[in-house]
Amino acid sequence: MTFKEFIDYQIIQSDNISLTVYQILLFVFILVATWLAFKIVQKFINKKFKKVESGGGSRYAVFQILKYFVWVIVIGIALETIGIRFNLLIASSAALLVGLGFGLQQIFNDYISGLLILFEGNLKVQDVVQMEDGTIGRVMEINLRTSKIETRDEYFIIVPNHRLINNNIINWSHMESRTRFQVNVGVAYGSDTSLVEKTLLACANGHPEITTTPNPFVRFVNFGESSLDFQLYFWTEKTFRVENIKSSLRFRIDQEFKKNNIRIPFPQRDVHIIKDGA
Repeated sequence: MTFKEFIDYQIIQSDNISLTVYQILLFVFILVATWLAFKIVQKFINKKFKKVESGGGSRYAVFQILKYFVWVIVIGIALETIGIRFNLLIASSAALLVGLGFGLQQIFNDYISGLLILFEGNLKVQDVVQMEDGTIGRVMEINLRTSKIETRDEYFIIVPNHRLINNNIINWSHMESRTRFQVNVGVAYGSDTSLVEKTLLACANGHPEITTTPNPFVRFVNFGESSLDFQLYFWTEKTFRVENIKSSLRFRIDQEFKKNNIRIPFPQRDVHIIKDGA
């Protein structure tokens, strides 16, 4: 068998369709060439604008929308090359699609939510978000049906897009570059409250990742059951890794409290035993 005979070999032959090896190879070539073209374009865009921070999410959204639009056209052209008319395929499948629609409402909801996210721009790649269940992470990818979020524990979660639209999401990246956080501290009754405030402020002001504008401050919260309760408020630009900052701040507070003889109490209970007949 010659090469020409091989590529002209008919795999499927019927009254409505005739499928040859050449048509299959052409179909695969069109899809692979489109995929490679998008990879090259995306790599070029990332390299061209890697030093430009602003507008990165907008470029990503435009690129994603354009990619999905081009893929629909390319698949239609690829189907035409093997003798399947795209418009007739859609028309003949309309009834089936209506039936499937009732069972796939949630999936369609995710796709519509993905388009809304890309068009509105309220959520962008590299944004730091806090979800309703308290999960905090950085948006790494926004696709039509799902989005990929990297958590502070450095693992990835795949989130259906409807959760990012229908649920309440805190987008820390929409705030100022500096965000306020707090560390709760309890000290023993009888402690010098002025010294406690001074020590807490010294710990915050000496931390390299805590900003001095605005200045950290201390709030005397309450007279607790076993302690005097304070809150140390501070601002930082390292919002995604703020738990590490809180941890190192607690280490400093513990060390400074020991130097200044400030005790951190533990819960205590007094038990009174009454004997029968006493």
